[in-house]
Formats: sequence, C-alpha cells, structure tokens
Amino acid sequence: MKNLLTRTSIRKYSDKPVEEALLDRLMNEAARTQTMGNLQLYSVVVTRSDEMKRKLAPAHFNQPMVTEAPVVLTICADFHRTSVWARQRKAVPGYNNFLSFVNGAIDALLYTQTLCNLMDEEGLGYCYLGTTVYMPQMIIDTLNLPQQVVPLATLTVGWPAEKPQQTDRLPLDSFVHRETYHDYTADDINRYYQLKESLEENQNFCKINNKETLAQIFTDIRYTKKDNEAMSAGLMEVLRKQGFME
Repeated sequence: MKNLLTRTSIRKYSDKPVEEALLDRLMNEAARTQTMGNLQLYSVVVTRSDEMKRKLAPAHFNQPMVTEAPVVLTICADFHRTSVWARQRKAVPGYNNFLSFVNGAIDALLYTQTLCNLMDEEGLGYCYLGTTVYMPQMIIDTLNLPQQVVPLATLTVGWPAEKPQQTDRLPLDSFVHRETYHDYTADDINRYYQLKESLEENQNFCKINNKETLAQIFTDIRYTKKDNEAMSAGLMEVLRKQGFME
C-alpha cells in the first residue's frame, strides 16, 4: 500500500488483472470529490481491449505502457451530459463557452487526483499521461466523444511490476506564499533548485544533450516554444469543434 509520501509513477505492470468490481468501486468512491454545482462535469472512458489500446497508443506517442497496462482510463471534461439533461427538463443550457470548459476541466482533474489517491491506497499502480492534451482530436475520434466532451487526463492502471525510485520535489518554501505572492530572488532560485540540479541523472541529461543548464533541457528540448504553440493551436481548435468556443 502506498500514500502520497511514498507514491511513484508505475509504467510496468504485472499480468494480474484489475477486477472490474474493484475499479468500479474506486471510481464510484472518487465521485465524492469536490465538483462545481454538484454537477460532476466529467466522464471516464474505460479501455480494456487490446484493439482499443492499440488505437489509443499513437495519441500518446506510442508509449509502451498504453498497450501493456491492463486498463487505460481517459478522464474527460463533460458538459454534454448536463446539457442533454437540461434540454430534457425544459431548460436551455448555456455552456458553449470557454468558462464552461474550464469548469469541466477543473472537475475532471479533481476527480482524477482523487481516483489516483484511492488507487494508491489499494496498492494499484498507475501513470498519469500528460500527452492527453497534446493530440486530443485523435482521442476524440478514437473514443467517439460527442460535442462538449474533451479528454483531459489519461491513466494507465495495473498492479505494479516495478519499484522505481521517487523523483525529486521542490521544497515547501518554493511554492507556498504567505498572505501575498512574493517574487523570487536569484538567491531563492539557487536555493530551491539546488537539489534538482545536483542530481546525477539531471547532470547527465545536460551532458548528453550538450546543454549548460537543466533549465535548457526543458526550454530547448522537452517543452519548446514551437511545440507549445502548435499544441495550443490544436487544443483551441478542438475546443471550437467540441462546442466550447462558440
């Protein structure tokens, strides 16, 4: 059993199946998390078949865990269900706007984190895939998502077949601001990032990529301006197609 102080992302899974009854119980318990207006503005698509996992894999850059994990969960911001309910109850929904997408996204991510915590307690392993918002249209097409449904998070889920080391985290003082936001001095940055930058693996990243600093790994290689702008444009187009930018 893990908790937040011991958790790690799991990318390799055993052959032991994740029972449907167990997963359903955890997903149902996660629904007790916070939600805007008690509307539960999210939906979860559960993928178990090898065929569907293969179809989803390209949207996640064909990371092996997508096809190897027993279960893949796609959590979506969903104002479709609420809008259908409203129309069937003689109400006129007004959720075809960006604020409604943000509300649905917050609900979906709150649900995702609560579900992750519950899976930790149960001993399940999982990995959060940030690739979901990189190519959302591929996921929409694969999962037949209707208007006002946008994928926000993907979790590969299974029983762990590895025990990876925990990754580093910034110290509390680096992200907690008392009363008002206090900007960072050069000394603050040096102090807060000293551990991360001193780790051998991060120093090796710099060496093999011919970069002077770890920050350059993130700006020049991992999350470049060009890629961010291209994927931002793709996400905005998805929001228009899905009816959140009318």
